[in-house]
Amino acid sequence: MQLSRVVEYVFFFGLLLLSGYMVWQIAAPFVSAIALAAIIVVICEPLHQRIKRVTPRQNKTVAALLTTFVVLIAIVIPLVLMSSLVVHELVGFYQELSTDDVSTQTTIDMVEARIQTYVPFEINLKEQIEASAGWITSNLGAIFAGTVSTIFVFVIALVGSFYFFRDGREFMQLIIKASPLPDSEDQVIFDRMARAVRAVATGTILIALIQGTLVAVGLTVAGVPRGVLWGSISSVGALMPGIGTSIVTVPAIIYLFSIGSTMSAIGLTVWAILIVGLVDNVVGPYLISRNNNMHPFIILISVLGGIALFGPIGFIVGPVVVTLFIVLLEIYHQYIIKEQSILELPDSV
Repeated sequence: MQLSRVVEYVFFFGLLLLSGYMVWQIAAPFVSAIALAAIIVVICEPLHQRIKRVTPRQNKTVAALLTTFVVLIAIVIPLVLMSSLVVHELVGFYQELSTDDVSTQTTIDMVEARIQTYVPFEINLKEQIEASAGWITSNLGAIFAGTVSTIFVFVIALVGSFYFFRDGREFMQLIIKASPLPDSEDQVIFDRMARAVRAVATGTILIALIQGTLVAVGLTVAGVPRGVLWGSISSVGALMPGIGTSIVTVPAIIYLFSIGSTMSAIGLTVWAILIVGLVDNVVGPYLISRNNNMHPFIILISVLGGIALFGPIGFIVGPVVVTLFIVLLEIYHQYIIKEQSILELPDSV
């Protein structure tokens, strides 16, 4: 190869790397918003297609705008309001523990005395709760502290969702053309990713959020303080096989019995078994069985790790990233390893 050609290649790829690095620096502050927008579009694409079919002349701009509006009303606003309530209750609860609030201390002592009758070892419930609340506050409280920045992320995500709904196919074709993989394999990756993301979002995350909301409603009606906070914790518990929302409902029922609210305790028990259990045992298996083969423990770790890494949107971004990794491993096994075994077959004959 001529020296001048080598210089051209070095200059071109050096310029490409430099410009790519600058583009990354420009886009880095918006990566979370872009990822959230992409996830919203993948999950809601079937809804977008239905809206587009009934839109006059199937106008893609109008359909994208209507779908984005539905996402705003049905998903974004409820999530933002719920997140604000959770953080408010979390901070208030930690402050009560830190200042030795009399009513809170009395309640904890009553529950501790009741639990102590059933366990053979000594416990310090206040110390354990305070340590847990402090850990949650330090790790999750800061996530929601920048309310303005969180709102900004959601605004950018909504704008991105609109353009992804409208021009998503064109964006996908650009990625396919830029990818060094064959176009057919790129399409397989996109299709399987979309199915896996929808399965995880609707079959696991959605069920956990519904159960957490129902638990929060039950706790609030029964008179348990900080019902929204405990409901959010039960959503995480719902991701744990064999534990579920009982991580919150059982202590709440014990608490109600310990303070003499027998009818409320019985009502909460019935609510947890019939209503919350109905979602877990009837609706959950139906949705989870739809192309979702991710192990519950992997989902739990991906949710917790996603929240720690990406902030509040990590609740869904974490499982999506893990899903992408699993899909790529499956594609690798299905195509690359099998092709390699085919190529080696003549040597073994």
